[in-house]
Amino acid sequence: MVRRANAARAGVGQAQPQRREAEPKAWQAKPYGLPAPAPRRATVPSAPAQATRYRRARRQGAGEIAQRLAQNAEAVCRHYLSNGRRSGGYWHVGDVANTPGQSLYVRLSGSRAGKWCDAATDEHGDLLDLIAASCKLPSLRQALAEARQFLELPADPAPPPRTERGASDKTLAAQRLFGTGRPIAGTLAQTYLQHRGITHLGACPALRFHSACYYRDGAAQQKRPALLAAITDLDGHITGIQRTWLEVSGRGKAPVMTPRRALGRQFGNGVRFGTSGEVMLAGEGIETVLSLRTILPQLAMVAALSAFNLGALVLPQGLKRLYVARDRDTAGYDAFERLARRAGLLGVTAIALDPVHGDFNDDLVLSGAEALRAVIARQLSAPDAASLAT
Repeated sequence: MVRRANAARAGVGQAQPQRREAEPKAWQAKPYGLPAPAPRRATVPSAPAQATRYRRARRQGAGEIAQRLAQNAEAVCRHYLSNGRRSGGYWHVGDVANTPGQSLYVRLSGSRAGKWCDAATDEHGDLLDLIAASCKLPSLRQALAEARQFLELPADPAPPPRTERGASDKTLAAQRLFGTGRPIAGTLAQTYLQHRGITHLGACPALRFHSACYYRDGAAQQKRPALLAAITDLDGHITGIQRTWLEVSGRGKAPVMTPRRALGRQFGNGVRFGTSGEVMLAGEGIETVLSLRTILPQLAMVAALSAFNLGALVLPQGLKRLYVARDRDTAGYDAFERLARRAGLLGVTAIALDPVHGDFNDDLVLSGAEALRAVIARQLSAPDAASLAT
């Protein structure tokens, strides 16, 4: 997972000051129906006073709950991550599913108490995110209810009837940031992907490059080159972006604590490559999905960006077969099972694709494109084998 994709939680915080920018160049034309350059303050449609008060209270409530959880970080970890152990000022465990190991660590004290990161998957968040992922709760409301029960707090009041609302500040910020990027051809972003074995992309409007994207670590901030990936809904509207900060050589990720971060609304959405039809492929990371796109360029694909979000991916209408490129780990298998169950309820056949190594990018880098093609060809269904694996 996961920064919380629920729009209510995405609105927490203050909008960043806007800088006056020059007229965009031709190559900065915005795909996915992005709005024209926004005024200095974005406006949202008005809503009934009751709903507005409830949303404000809910945003405040989520922040207060997260703060209370952080004050009891070790107790939270011992309850939800009981297979882990304390080491100094951190709690270590394998992953959000409570697998024994060291990959995931939670800060137990200090100004960043309650913040966690999984070094294997780049997932990160606060303890409210952790509870949602650990208990497989798909909404902020359910995560808050679970957290309130753990903290022995009164239950949250029922919401008023749902009303329309505009995009959150974080979604608007994500749209603006993606709009300032440029196509990846000839940039460090292309160098990074080539170093990962991804060499034949063609036009790829979902990806852009930013030469000086701010990376913040507490109060400190610095500018670093970054690969930007547009997170879109089924209608093609940008709801968020994923930023991958890069080394100045472009040969790997930047040497920072969390080289990947999402901004905006991610839950149920993904980074899309191609137009979906009756057959589609879904996977976790961008590199995994693009590795498969190098051998199956005609197949529409979507990168959910995490195992948790892969299991929650919203599927398009008209879909008949869904290939799921699962990573060879517990989180990958669990994500496939959750997505397959949901797909089955919609009459969609879900078919697992398994790599030889940890994921399909590992297969591409270690074995090459032809070996990867052979592995995939054996796993395609009969109707697709001839048309896709050629």
